Amino acid sequence: MIIARLPKLLTVIAAFAATPLAAQSTFDQVDPMIGTGGEGHTFPGAVAPFGMVQLSPDTDTGHVIRDSYKWAAGYRYSDPTIEGFSTTHFSGAGHSDLGDFLVMPVSGDIVPLEPGDAAKSGPGYRSRFSHASEVAKPGYYAVTLADPGIRAEMTAGTRIGVHRYTFAPGKTAHLVLDMRSSLYNYPGKVLWSTLRVMPDGTLVGERETRGWAPDRKLYFAMRFSAPLTGHAFVSTEKDVAYRGFQGPGRGTDEVTERGGRALVARLDFGTMTRPLEVKIAISSVDQAGAVANLASEPGDFDAIRSRTTAAWRSALGVLKLDGSVGMQKSVATALYHSLLAPSVAGDADGRYRGPDNQVHHATGYTFRSTFSLWDTFRAEHPLLTLVQPASTTNDVVRSLVASRENSPDGILPVWQFQGRETWTMIGYHAAAVIADAYLKGIRGFDANAALDAMVASATYAPYGGLGDYMKLGYVPIDREPEAASKTVEYAYDDWTIARMARAMGRDDVAVTFEKRARNWQNSFDAKTGFVRARKADGSFRIPFDPTAINYGSDYTEGNAWQYSWFVPQDQAALIGALGGDAATIAKLDAMFDYDNSKLDYSHAEDIAGLIGQYIHGNEPSHHVAYLYDYAGAPWRTQARLKQIVDSQYHPTPEGLSGNDDLGQMSAWLVFTALGFYPVTPGSLEYVIGRPFVDHAVLTLPNGKRLTIVADQLDDRHPYIGSVSLNGSPVTHAYLRHDQIMAGGELRFAMQSTPNTAWAASPADRPFSSSLTR
Repeated sequence: MIIARLPKLLTVIAAFAATPLAAQSTFDQVDPMIGTGGEGHTFPGAVAPFGMVQLSPDTDTGHVIRDSYKWAAGYRYSDPTIEGFSTTHFSGAGHSDLGDFLVMPVSGDIVPLEPGDAAKSGPGYRSRFSHASEVAKPGYYAVTLADPGIRAEMTAGTRIGVHRYTFAPGKTAHLVLDMRSSLYNYPGKVLWSTLRVMPDGTLVGERETRGWAPDRKLYFAMRFSAPLTGHAFVSTEKDVAYRGFQGPGRGTDEVTERGGRALVARLDFGTMTRPLEVKIAISSVDQAGAVANLASEPGDFDAIRSRTTAAWRSALGVLKLDGSVGMQKSVATALYHSLLAPSVAGDADGRYRGPDNQVHHATGYTFRSTFSLWDTFRAEHPLLTLVQPASTTNDVVRSLVASRENSPDGILPVWQFQGRETWTMIGYHAAAVIADAYLKGIRGFDANAALDAMVASATYAPYGGLGDYMKLGYVPIDREPEAASKTVEYAYDDWTIARMARAMGRDDVAVTFEKRARNWQNSFDAKTGFVRARKADGSFRIPFDPTAINYGSDYTEGNAWQYSWFVPQDQAALIGALGGDAATIAKLDAMFDYDNSKLDYSHAEDIAGLIGQYIHGNEPSHHVAYLYDYAGAPWRTQARLKQIVDSQYHPTPEGLSGNDDLGQMSAWLVFTALGFYPVTPGSLEYVIGRPFVDHAVLTLPNGKRLTIVADQLDDRHPYIGSVSLNGSPVTHAYLRHDQIMAGGELRFAMQSTPNTAWAASPADRPFSSSLTR
C-alpha cells in the first residue's frame, strides 16, 4: 500500500523542488531534522507552537545517567532503530528528562513487552527504520517501521498528540504502552504509575518520577479509533502488592486497573481494515485535567494536523526569506526551533501545578513552563518580542511571577519545567526577561508585582552565594563554586532590575541595583585582564589558567576567556579596563585565534563549536563577536560573524555545533541572519552585525513590516559598505527597538573590502551604562 503511493509522492517532491524559492513559504523551508545529529539535541517529531505535547520517536532510552546526555531529546540521527514514540521532549536541552508514555505498535501473534537491543533487530518491540522513509515537517512526523511493516505518523495540538498506525493487511494490531520508559533513565526513577480502562474505553494513567525535577507528576488520557479487543497490564516488578493494587502472580493481567513502579501494557485491536488512531492528552494537574484536555481539541488525525499546520504557517509566516537554499533552510528551521518553548504547561481550564507541587489557577493568561533562562534570556526571549504577539510574552512574564508566588523559596524560576524547579545553572535571569519586556512597552502584567519578584530573587541570601555577594560585592570562591561567573551574571541581572525600577519611578530600588550592577569590577583582575574568582579575604584564587574548564570550579561551563567579556550592561567600561580600543581588539583577536592544539576539553560535554577560545556551542560566547562594534571596529564583527555562521550552522542533521538550548542557539542565527543582535537585553538596542540573507520581510507584532535587503551579498562581498534605514544613512553601529518596530526598509550595501570608517567613531557605538548620548 505504501509502495503504491511512491510514484505519486515522487511527483509531488519533484514539483516542489521545481518551485521558485520565492514561492516557497517559511513553513516549507523548515527541516526539523536539523540538530538531531551531533549534539544539537533537537527532536524531529510533531509539536504545535509552544505545545505541551512533543510527540516524537525515541531511538534509545536505555542509557544510565552517565550516558544520557547524547539522548537528551530521545532521538539521535545516527541510531539504526526506533524504540517507540513518547509524548514529551525537550528541544536542544543540555540535560535529559521527560520521554513520558512511550507507545510502540506491534503486529502479529507475539507481542514482546521488552524493547530489545538498541543496535539491532531481534527479540523486542523496537524496530529498524530508514531515514529515507522519514517525513518531518512542523506539526507532523512519519516513518516506516521496517520490522513489522507499519507506517507510523504523528501530529500534535496544543495539549494533545495523535498517533496514526497503518498495519500490514491481515496482521493483528497491537500497541505496547511502556510506563517504565523514560529519558534520563535509571533504576528507581519511576516512583509510581497506574493504568486504568474506563467504561467508555478511554485509557487513563499517571506517573510520578524523580529525575531532573523532583517528584514530577504527569497524567494522561488516551482514546482509540477502534475498540480494544483485549489488553494486559503487566508489572515487571516482583512484588507490588501495595497501595491497594495487585501485583503479578496474584491473578490475571487482564485487569481494568493496575498500579506499580514497572508497568507495561499490551493493547489488542484485532485485524485492522483502516489505520488505527491513538489520541493522547496530558496534564500535570490530575486525571480529570487530562480527560478535559483531550476533549478540548476535537477532531481526528487529519483535522488536528490541519489546524496545527495552519498555526505553524501563521507563526512562521511572520518572516519571509530569500537567499541561498541552505541559509533559508537553516534560518527557517532556527525560527521554528525558537517557537517551541516556553511551552504551555497549564490545562485548558487554567489549572497548573506550581513549584510548590500544588495546583493553582491561571486567570486571564496561559501558564507556561520549560524555562531554560540562563540560555534564553540572551536572544530567544528578545526574539519572541519581535515575532510573536505581545500576549506570548505576557504569558511568559505572568507565569514567571506566578511561579515566584507559588515557590516555597519565594523567588523566580531558574530552570523550570512542567512547573517544577531544577535549580540548574546560575543567575536570576528571569529578571532580564521581565525587564526587557517592560521596557519594550509590554504591559499585560502587574509591573510592581513583577519588580518585587525580581528584587526578591536578587536578595534571597541562601541562593548561589547571594548573601556574600550583597556583603562583599562579589561571590567568594572559597564559599561558593563558579563564583566568577556568578558575580558578573548577578551584576548584569542587577542592572536590568535597576533599569525597570528607574522606568517605573521606583528610584530607591534603582539606586540600590545600579550600584550592584558595577560589581563586575570586583572580579576583574587588571593585571591579567581577566574576570577571576576571588576568595573571601579579597585575594584572587591561584593557580590561575584562563583556558581551564572544570565543572564546579571558578566558572560555569566555560573559562576566563569566555566570561571576561560578560559585562553587557557596560562594555565601554570593560574596554577602558582592558586598556582601550586597540587592546580590546587585540584581545578579541587572541580569543578567536587561540591555538587549542594542546588543550583537551573532552571531559566537558557542553564545550563544542570552538573557534580558538570562542565557544559557540555554549551561551557565554554568543555576544562576543559583536564586541568589536564597541571598540570601533565593526568590520571585524562582520568578519567574525561570517567565520561563525560558516562553521557552526549547516542545513543537515549535524547542523548545530552544540545544544540548541530551548531555542537560544537558533534565535542567535535568526537575529544574526537579519543583520542585528540584542547584545544587552534591556537596553532597547540591537547591535548591527551583517546580514546572511539577500532579502527578508519581518511582520512585527504591531502589524508593521521591516524589510531587510542586502545588496550584492555573497561570499565575495562579506563586508558592509553602508547601511540605510528608510533611505537615510545609518552611521552608528546599532538600531533602536523603536526603529525596528516602526518598520520600513533596512538596506545593507555589501562590498568586498572592509569599510573601516563605518560606525567607528566613539559617538556611534552601542549602549553602555557609563556613557551618555
